[in-house]
Formats: sequence, structure tokens, C-alpha cells
Amino acid sequence: MTGWRGSGPMSGVGERLPCAREMRTVAATFVQRVTLRNRLPLDYSVASLRVVDFLVDGLRKNGVEEARVRDALFGLGAYVGEVLVRRAGATWIDFDADQRFYFGESTGVRMPDGRVWNPLGKVRNCFAMGSSEESLRAFYLTLHGRARRPVA
Repeated sequence: MTGWRGSGPMSGVGERLPCAREMRTVAATFVQRVTLRNRLPLDYSVASLRVVDFLVDGLRKNGVEEARVRDALFGLGAYVGEVLVRRAGATWIDFDADQRFYFGESTGVRMPDGRVWNPLGKVRNCFAMGSSEESLRAFYLTLHGRARRPVA
């Protein structure tokens, strides 16, 4: 899963990160790349967030520094954000300057009730803390502001 930023819209140091309108494509490209060799059930379902927890935990257990798996974490964060878009009614947004400073990311999602969340940072936190303490599936299930019914 490494090398994500090494190709495509995020390659190179100092190049811009994808904007909100590009995040759906980033997530789809990531899913295509990681499922090409592995039969991972990344189908944008809430249940698939358990797979993401497993993947993040696997990266962490190998003792790899975050910098070495940054691209994979970014792809997983884009995937989690896209699950929020498809299942919770969120929309991708470009953060304003204050939000970028607060979250440390340029994009995130806005829930139907107007709340803003940072799935890219949530995946990084999951990696840093351990998915048993920072489960992405639990994050979704306790998430405030999501639509009552899946949007698909």
C-alpha cells in the first residue's frame, strides 16, 4: 500500500494535495490499487470500516514510522471520508484557513447537520493510538450529524 503519494495527484514534495472535488477519485483509485492484489472487501459499507481498522492496525504492528506509510494512511483516510459521503450523507469540502490550521488537512467532510469532520486525521490518529483505542468503525457509529438513512 505504500507509494500512494508517489504517483498521481499527490506525487512529489511540495505539490498540492487533492481538493474536495477530487477526493472521490482519490478514494476509488486507492481501493482499486489495494484490491488489485488482495481480496479486501472495501465496498464503502460501514462494515468495511472494520477492514480499515485491521489494515491500520497491521501497518502499526509492523513498527513502521508514520512517514513511511503516509501515502497508505492518506488513501485509507480518503476511503473513510468516502464512506461518510456514501453512507452518512456527508459532502467533501475544502477547509478554510482556520480549519486547515486546526485539522492539519486541506479537505474534510461536512455532515448533513453542518458539522465538519476530518477523516484523514482520524486515520492518522488511529495509526498513532492503535485501532483498538481509535476504531474507525466506532467513529462512524458514534458520529454526530449523519443522515438517518444511507445515502448511497
